[in-house]
Amino acid sequence: MTADPCELERIRIEGEEMDAKRLKKFEGLLLAKRKQLLESIGHYEDSLMNSSLKESIGNLSSYSDHMADLGTDAQEREKAYHFASKEGRLLYHIDEALRRIQNDTYGKCVECGEEINLDRLEAVPHARLCIKCKQSEEEKRRQLDRTA
Repeated sequence: MTADPCELERIRIEGEEMDAKRLKKFEGLLLAKRKQLLESIGHYEDSLMNSSLKESIGNLSSYSDHMADLGTDAQEREKAYHFASKEGRLLYHIDEALRRIQNDTYGKCVECGEEINLDRLEAVPHARLCIKCKQSEEEKRRQLDRTA
């Protein structure tokens, strides 16, 4: 009986091994999250892009009963746009993680090339940076925010 070559391939991640089975698990998690995001973004698109002001306020009249209602409606549309935009960025990161799986670079920090801790990947399957590089990135962002 011969072993499947994919099962024998192992990627070392900070003292722990990621075999093909574990890699498939991460791929499944990423694909499930991707599907969920696409459905959510589709919902936002339907409610934002394909509805008129009249439809979005749920009223047969083009005029609201009160000016505050128009402000609330506009705020709700803006909030939905913000959520869709945020989910779009997450979708990009998930797609990039799936590309790294296909390119056999998943689990490696894109900044320093070091292996990403398996616990980090469990918590954030689309992680592209190891903890050290992520902390450095966040510190640089905080410094930029302070100077702006």
